[in-house]
Amino acid sequence: MMYLRLFFVFVILTVLSAYTLFAQTTIPNKMSEETSACISCHADQTHGIYQEWGTSKHYRANVGCFECHQATRDEADAFEHNDFTISIIVSPKDCARCHAREVAEFDESHHAKAGLILGSLDNFLADIVEGDNNFYGGSALTVSGCKQCHGAVVEVNEDGSLKPTGWPNTGIGRFNPDGSIGSCTACHQRHAFSAEQARRPENCGKCHLGPDHPQKEVYEESKHGIAYRAHEDDLNMDGAKWVLGEDYTAAPTCATCHMSAVRTNDGELVPVTHDVGLRISWNNRPPASIRPEVSDAKLGLEKMAKVNWQTRRDNMKQVCNVCHTSNYVDNFYEQYDGVINLYNSKFAKPGIQVMKLLYENNLISSMKFDDDVEWTWWEIWHHEGRRARHGVSMNAPDYTHWHGLYDVAKHWYTKFIPELKEIVELNLHSADSGKQAGAKKVQQWIDELLKRPEHSWYTGNLSPEEKAKRKKAQEEFKKRYGK
Repeated sequence: MMYLRLFFVFVILTVLSAYTLFAQTTIPNKMSEETSACISCHADQTHGIYQEWGTSKHYRANVGCFECHQATRDEADAFEHNDFTISIIVSPKDCARCHAREVAEFDESHHAKAGLILGSLDNFLADIVEGDNNFYGGSALTVSGCKQCHGAVVEVNEDGSLKPTGWPNTGIGRFNPDGSIGSCTACHQRHAFSAEQARRPENCGKCHLGPDHPQKEVYEESKHGIAYRAHEDDLNMDGAKWVLGEDYTAAPTCATCHMSAVRTNDGELVPVTHDVGLRISWNNRPPASIRPEVSDAKLGLEKMAKVNWQTRRDNMKQVCNVCHTSNYVDNFYEQYDGVINLYNSKFAKPGIQVMKLLYENNLISSMKFDDDVEWTWWEIWHHEGRRARHGVSMNAPDYTHWHGLYDVAKHWYTKFIPELKEIVELNLHSADSGKQAGAKKVQQWIDELLKRPEHSWYTGNLSPEEKAKRKKAQEEFKKRYGK
């Protein structure tokens, strides 16, 4: 029996020793000599940075300047600084030394691909239409506009300093000199790296706002945003865990729904994810909304391309069901899908078809934005159509209607269709037989489109039943309001 007890004591001591060794190698038990040397100068020379770092969990874990900024001599942006080899940029590759899972998840997300905008029409506008080539051979607008959200290519000068074409930059899809992609500080602002700050909707609003992707404004109009402002102090946003259904329930933020941990009503813990696409069932970025696995495949996100939209929707429903009944959530998604299908079928897919006809038949030039119809179509899908889709996806009725499909319809019927008719009329009388044939194709497209029931009001061909229904409703409305 004594030997058995000694054996158990030996096992326990061995386990404890192993645990102590593991703890020491993952979380330093004191500040390193290298970081201490950094602090001896930077506490005075960059006092603000020093103080911010002092509020962080990194400080309390003895993770400091050198642990994050250390570099090897073969790195493109490495330079010698007071006998230390360091780099200015702390990239996801550097962060992965401690946060491997988070970086791996991020690498599979659309955020990681945000810098791939060179061929987009957005980028053409900033580079060419709005810009020039006078800022180091490129457009200053692109550097200070697009790339501050999407991410720049960070280039290194011969002396080791970074070129102003790509630095400073915290764009989330940044191309770093060490070959990695992304910027953790896009969300986790240096040098405090506050979890609370990353959880606040204002944090996402740096990029997700404006006429073409107004998620921040949409959120603020929604019941979720209203609840957030009313109960901001009840959300425990500085908590270490921050699990919905366990640490708070008063309101969600962007991070709650798209990234954060959730305790379901069945007691299951849905973990934190740094892949923002895992809970999204429509990609509302393109002219017509598509399923996310389709866009993931196009972006080369092989792992995410295998996760279908139904699975992602179920992931989000686990979040929704913490505060809402299953019938409520299911009906919300029916409403959401209804607006997406309406927009896609009535406006987006027909618009894509006719714009293709215009280009294929040389009825407008191949140069983008030099024809009025291109600007009209751009704003219909890129601004107004997106606003409607983002509005319905996040419970913001004003963005769904008045800032969204109202503007889509207004410009579709008062600008887009009339501009198409003008192009047809011009080219029907062209000396170019090819353009004449193309104009006839577009005219046929217009005729067929306007015969569809959803467009019949425009040609004065509402059905008798619909006319009677609308007349009765109008008479009742006048009785109530007198006009």
